[in-house]
Amino acid sequence: MAYATQTSAPAGILSAVQHFFGSIGNALVAVAEANPRMKKVQALQRMTDAELAERGIKREDIVRVVFQDVLYM
Repeated sequence: MAYATQTSAPAGILSAVQHFFGSIGNALVAVAEANPRMKKVQALQRMTDAELAERGIKREDIVRVVFQDVLYM
């Protein structure tokens, strides 16, 4: 006759820890997405290559152009 035992951490503690760190992660993402610079990046990414060319921007340079005053690349 064989016996088997399965032991796991209490679901309440593990679930609470996961929920806590998940909430922190979601809050950080929300803060980053609310940044006006990120909204500008998203607006430029929605443009066609022709529209970007009219502005003198290449698609691969969008982030560099938007963050050029605070980022050295």
